[in-house]
Amino acid sequence: MAAKIRQNDEVIVLAGKDKGKRGKVTKVLPNGKVFVEGVNIVTKHENRFLH
Repeated sequence: MAAKIRQNDEVIVLAGKDKGKRGKVTKVLPNGKVFVEGVNIVTKHENRFLH
């Protein structure tokens, strides 16, 4: 089970042009998208164990 991502959590971008960057979550939207400080994209949380 994936942990919930909350505001002020430290996250690492897993995909896209900013892959590998770290940042703080500034806002979490109800649809699962988050805004990350220092990253110019909006990311969506995905399960790490997709097969």
